[in-house]
Amino acid sequence: MKRFLLLSLGGMLCLALLICIPEVQAAEKTGFIDMREVMLNSEAGKKATEEFKKIYERDKASIQEKETELRKLKDDLEKQRSILKEEAYREKEAAYQKKFRDYQLLVKDANEDLQARDQELSRTLIPEILKVVGAIGEKESYTLVLDIGTVPVAYFNKENDLTKRVIEAFNKTYKPKTP
Repeated sequence: MKRFLLLSLGGMLCLALLICIPEVQAAEKTGFIDMREVMLNSEAGKKATEEFKKIYERDKASIQEKETELRKLKDDLEKQRSILKEEAYREKEAAYQKKFRDYQLLVKDANEDLQARDQELSRTLIPEILKVVGAIGEKESYTLVLDIGTVPVAYFNKENDLTKRVIEAFNKTYKPKTP
């Protein structure tokens, strides 16, 4: 009988703890942002996107010009295959391969340039965005703010989505550093 009573008291204690835990969790306030959306839709992000587009279009034109040149060389090489002597064909093939490698380097360099610019932009903007998020979180007593773009979240209450407010506050406070 005493054992039953002890288990019963232990069970009641566990039940009391389980009842209290949701109250503690309910007092916690969690917010959510989409950092990618902030980066794309803030004024600084939109300006950066325009710069990326200009660079991309410039590189794209150069790359397409090289592609056209390569296609023409390849077609000429195929047409002349039966006419040329073996050694002459090999020389033309080697010249084509060199131009093809140059083309590949051009594409690689263009991609690396865009990636470097993207990383630099992220290194510049993300800490500033996080300051805004921290200020909003502190002011409104959030215990946690998650980036739904990087942390898989099955569900979140849209009322706690701070993304638009972060964009507005970031647009007001962010001043790009001029060199």
